[in-house]
Amino acid sequence: MNLNRYRNELLVGLSFMLMLMAFFYKNTQISSQAEQLFAMKQEIRNFKEIIAYKRIWADKGLSKKIGRLKTIVPASKVIWSKKGKKLIARYSDLTPKELNKIMVKLMSLAVQITELNIAKTGNNYKLECKCKW
Repeated sequence: MNLNRYRNELLVGLSFMLMLMAFFYKNTQISSQAEQLFAMKQEIRNFKEIIAYKRIWADKGLSKKIGRLKTIVPASKVIWSKKGKKLIARYSDLTPKELNKIMVKLMSLAVQITELNIAKTGNNYKLECKCKW
């Protein structure tokens, strides 16, 4: 009997609760879509960056530019091993100016440096560099 008396109030309360649940569900869906959109844009940006790196690394002129590292210092100071797209270069008895020239040139090239060792012996330096592209 009391249920019939408050039937309209119960319907209003249930509809209000249903409206709140729908509101929270809608907000959750909108936020998840925004997160998915952001993730998708990030993946597209990463793919574009990878494609740009592949274009740079596939450049035929890059091998010629790397070959110039051999001529920066006298040939007696260089041990050079270039196989395919990998380079192992060992420099010995470098002055600080020569070391700086080599490092500036190496850092300006689009190569992946896998190992770089610099050792100081007296006033001179030894440099060992392994890189690939």
